[in-house]
Order: sequence, then structure tokens, then C-alpha cells
Amino acid sequence: MHRAQAFSQIHDPDSVGAFTQAITTMRYEEAFVCQTALIRARHDAREHNAYVCSDVQLRDEYIDTLPFVLTKGQREVVDEISHDMCQDHPMQRLLQGEVGSGKTVVAAYAGWLAVREGGFQAAMMAPRKCWPNSTSAPCPALLSPAGVRVGLLTGAMTAAVHGLFLPGETVIVVNGGKFGERWSKIAAVRGLKVVEIDVAWGQAVTPAQVEQALREHPEAKGVFMQVCETSTAAQHPVEAIARLTRTREVLLVADGISAVGISPCPMDAWGIDCLLTGSQKGLMVPPGMALMALSARAWKRAESIPVSCFYFNLAGERDNLLKGQGLFTSPVNLIVGLHESLSMLFEEGGLDALYRKQWALTCMVRTGALALDLPLFAPTHYAWGVTSIMLPAGVDGDKLLKVAADECGIVFAGGQDHYKGRMVRFGHMGWVDWADALAGLHALAHGLRASGGFSASRDYLETALSAYHRALDVEPGRVIPDVRS
Repeated sequence: MHRAQAFSQIHDPDSVGAFTQAITTMRYEEAFVCQTALIRARHDAREHNAYVCSDVQLRDEYIDTLPFVLTKGQREVVDEISHDMCQDHPMQRLLQGEVGSGKTVVAAYAGWLAVREGGFQAAMMAPRKCWPNSTSAPCPALLSPAGVRVGLLTGAMTAAVHGLFLPGETVIVVNGGKFGERWSKIAAVRGLKVVEIDVAWGQAVTPAQVEQALREHPEAKGVFMQVCETSTAAQHPVEAIARLTRTREVLLVADGISAVGISPCPMDAWGIDCLLTGSQKGLMVPPGMALMALSARAWKRAESIPVSCFYFNLAGERDNLLKGQGLFTSPVNLIVGLHESLSMLFEEGGLDALYRKQWALTCMVRTGALALDLPLFAPTHYAWGVTSIMLPAGVDGDKLLKVAADECGIVFAGGQDHYKGRMVRFGHMGWVDWADALAGLHALAHGLRASGGFSASRDYLETALSAYHRALDVEPGRVIPDVRS
């Protein structure tokens, strides 16, 4: 059947037989086009040179590091991939198998071989629901024993590391939680020498600690930190630390994902060289779009760094933005959503009103938690958009989260790593008002009682609401003496 006739018979068939034949025609055409494109891609690939990985002994070395024995099928595919990577043209291979058949260990081998013999970097992509973070991914367990550093590559953070620093350079990382830890992992993947300032979870780094690290490592080119460590709700003194870096040839790179649109972090006034955030959290748009701002000296530095990552090309992005376009396909839906969310945030008084509301919500949630006799994890230096609340011994944190979601319609985040099941992270950012916060406090109290805890407080909601109104009347960030904040 001719293609034009097939189109007609699919939409307005003369008979069931004609419709079936039309479907068959279109299926054949689709398969033909796909196979033709694949053949063409293979032909084009053979016109390009590829690094030859021919050391067969490395294959056996990798297999010996595994904590299990490969199946016959896995071993056969590993051998086939080894053969392909011995060729002087790029490999193209589809690896297919049932869930649990061991595709990851085979794919990891190909990446390992490229890293070990070629000295290259390898990337493995997977749906976020499969590997939500670097600790849940199987690659560290498969590759770390073989001497390969494994880290999670995250959009703007990766772009900052690759776009502003060269392999072998020294950087200082403030590690006070999961996202400070992520800075270290991304920097290690880039080949940077990482000097960590370990900060207890829930605490803020001190300027004195950063100053000491800078004195001990005068060769350092950058300081990486969070404005707010989302995993703990601790807020770092970025402004004070910027006063240390801006007088040196040291770039300050700050992750503002839980601060931008929530609490003050004026990049130019403070002296931040690179400020990162995302479309989610305070900006109220679904995740998927990274936002990055660079100072003049950061741009000067970026211009001197050879492009090392095809996708994250800072100079390329800037050049294209000047033309009114992106380097790659733009997330148009997120851009439109961001325009609308910013209009919403600024329609009632701008940043001053926004910060006032966020500070009042912070005082409200913290006071309400304390009224329930629940200790606050970040007691002194704390975020304005999320509050970390510790649970008493004997309380099932996972059950509390489930009860709050199922019976009250309130979704909290739990603790991470060693605080899993022991902490509730209460988000109060974006399009959230006092009524939402009150509902959250009620859900917290209800979940507490249902999961093995108890609180005798009967006026915690009134106490929290009073703190909210009191905080609205003062300068944002000012602690009210008789309000527990």
C-alpha cells in the first residue's frame, strides 16, 4: 500500500482489512527509517577515530574486583564490548535485558575501561526514580573497589566546577551535610584537590574556619559552600566568608537552591562570584532548570578555562543568550512558568515583602515546634525556607511522615543518612502562607501522637500564629525576645 493511501485508510478506512494493511505499511516504514538511520550512523561512526582500549588484562582485573561471579551471559557481553573497544572507531551498542539481569555491571565495565586505560571520564545516565542520589546508585559499589572515583553530576554545580576550575587545582569545600558532600564529589570527579572543612550537621561554618583553611592553602582557587544546607536547614554566613575571598584570588561559589527567593543573598553586595539555584523551591516551578550568575572576575576566569564538558559550556551559553537563544533546546515550559512565578512573588511589595513573610513563617514554624517540645536541629544559624525538627526517641519517623501524608494531606521531607527516621524537614517556602504552616504543624502533632510520641501542648497553634504576627512587625531576620525562634 502506498504511503499516502495508508494515511487515508488509517483515518477513514474503507474496511477492516484496509485499516490493518495501512497499519502494517506505516509500521514497516517506521522500522525501515529507523534501521536506515542506524546503518547511516554506523557508517558515519567508522569515519571517525576513537581511542583504542586494547589491554585485555584490565578486563580480568575489573572482574576480580566484583563481589560476585558474572553469569555466562554477562561474561559474553563483557567480552564483546572489550572487542568493540579495541577498534579504532566509536562503539555503538544496545544492551538489553530483563530487570535484575545485570545490565548495570556490564555498562559500568565499559565506563571503567575508558577511565582506567584511556584516562577519560565516563558518564552513566539513569532515571532519577531509579537512582535518586549518589548513595543509592550501584556504580560506587561496582567501581570504587576498582580504584575509580564515582560521583553524582548535578547540573549547575557541575557547570560551575568544570567551567571555573582546572584539574589539579585546590579548592576548599564546606561540608556540613549532603549537599556540601556533593560539592566534594563533583570536584573530585573533575580532578580537583579538595580540602574539606567538616562542619557538624545542623551547625554553620565559622569565618575563622574558612580563614584558617585559606591561610593553610594559599594555592586554593575557590571556596564551595551552600547558602543554606537543605539536608540540615543550617544557614552559613556567606556574607562574612565573601569578605575573605573577595580580597584574594579566590572565587566564592555558593549554592543558593534553598535561599534564592527565600532569604537575602545579594550576590553583588556580598561579593559572591558564582551563585546557583534551580527553578524549584523558592521559585515555585518544577525542577529541571538550573540558574547561574557569575561575577565579572568569575567570567574572566571562565573565559580562560578550556571547555571540558560538552553540555555545560558557560561561555557558549553566554554567547547564545546574547543572541536571545540557548546553547541547546530550552525548557520553554519552565521558562514560562518562571516568568509567572516571579510575577506572583513581586506583585505584593517585592523582595522586602517576600523576606518579611518568609521570616515570619520561619518564626512561626520554629515556635510551633518548640511548643510541641520538639527540639530544633539547627538551633542558631537556620534557614528561612525549611525547618529541621528532631523527633523524640521511640518515635517512628517513617510512620509519622506516612500518617501526615495519608491522614492530613501534608507531605514532609525526612532526615537523610544517619538522621533518616529521626528528623522531619518542614518546608515553608514559595507559595506558602500562614494557614499552610498551621496545617503543617497540626499534621506534625497528629503524626507525632500516631507514631509513638506525645505532646501535652494544647495551644501550640495559637502560640505559633502569635509568633507569625509579631515577626511581621519587625525587620526580617531580627529575633523577637519573647518569641521562640
